[in-house]
Amino acid sequence: MAGCPVPARLPERTARMRVIGLSGWSGAGKTTLIVKLIPHLIARGVHVSTLKHAHHAFDIDQPGKDSYRHREAGASEVLIASGKRFALMHEIRDCREPPLSELLARLSPVDLVLIEGFKRDAHVKIEVSRAANAKPPLFPDDPGIVAVISDDPAGAGPLPHADLDDIAAAADLVLRFAEPVEATLAALARGGAPESGR
Repeated sequence: MAGCPVPARLPERTARMRVIGLSGWSGAGKTTLIVKLIPHLIARGVHVSTLKHAHHAFDIDQPGKDSYRHREAGASEVLIASGKRFALMHEIRDCREPPLSELLARLSPVDLVLIEGFKRDAHVKIEVSRAANAKPPLFPDDPGIVAVISDDPAGAGPLPHADLDDIAAAADLVLRFAEPVEATLAALARGGAPESGR
């Protein structure tokens, strides 16, 4: 497959921008946790963005809409804008999926980026788990996992733990272990978790 990199958005970054992943098996409650964390973090004065990996083909557009027709006609990017929001759709077509580092580079600077999924990537992560899933923990095999948020404290082993229902404690872990974006990008480039996150 051709490289077809996602063009970088802007070279600017802020020193305050930090990144943390929330990873775990399907059904662990990652999305539910993130949806609860976002308003809690905003109430603490933290500006939050999210980046989610989809394991399947997805489309935020609708057949028959003008933007859909633009993409079907072959446009590389389609930007839809209104008085409320804008969305940029970038077609990958036959190119490789962009790596996490390229996707992070497209985000506007914020205080914190919560990454859902990308569990195989080398960035600092908090494992989200649920005892009912009956899945083995990821942290013993992933040095990037620095804490666990679950409904089973025993499943966290030696790592710091917060309960899935204790959003304040979960937010404390997120803020404690989030890494500067530059450290995250460096870790992704070398294939290892940021050293300060261990």
